[in-house]
Amino acid sequence: MTARNILAWSPSAIVFDCDGTLMDTERHWQEARNVTFRIFGLTPPAGFADRAKGVHYTECGALMADETGKPDLADDMAATLLTTFTALVDEDPVTIPGAPALVRQAARHIPLAVASNCPRTVVESCLDRAGLLGFFSHVVVAGEDVRPKPEPDVYSTAVRLCGVPPEGALAVEDSLTGMESARRAGLRVIGIGPCPPGPGAEQADLWVESLADRDLVCWARSHIGE
Repeated sequence: MTARNILAWSPSAIVFDCDGTLMDTERHWQEARNVTFRIFGLTPPAGFADRAKGVHYTECGALMADETGKPDLADDMAATLLTTFTALVDEDPVTIPGAPALVRQAARHIPLAVASNCPRTVVESCLDRAGLLGFFSHVVVAGEDVRPKPEPDVYSTAVRLCGVPPEGALAVEDSLTGMESARRAGLRVIGIGPCPPGPGAEQADLWVESLADRDLVCWARSHIGE
């Protein structure tokens, strides 16, 4: 699928990631990780932020503990990470540029869903405070019966609830972990951010610098709801 083809296509549903896609929360996760490392008297390993992006918070806690040689602290670090992140988001919920406009435009014509690795309370609280929660028909999060990204479960569940086949749905993601999840579920993918070198570039059908991208905005106005 090329950029030319995806911008000539009309999806039957759109499934959005939340962190870093709808809400500007990646900086909060980064700060929460740094605070958690400090609380436990540990130093973040080099490059840890890149490895942690898009990872479920329980797995992130385990990764933090393993990479610092403290595997027995995994559960405690995960709990501290989530508590710290939630407090930061409550203080400063900010949407990603272009996200509110795209969501409002699309919601007038097709079903929308959110697929996230975050706990439901965090996702719904963020979206509610940003005035976006009511535009989504479904919010799907990782849980007991839904494996976290990069497994395909959150996206497979979201498109099923939207009542469309995976090939008729579009995923909007900012992390390679989330893009892998969406592709494994059979969705087409728009990746937000600079196109990475190497195999990661193939995870998205189209890369845009932001949801305010001019071509993307024009596409949404002309192809969503056709």
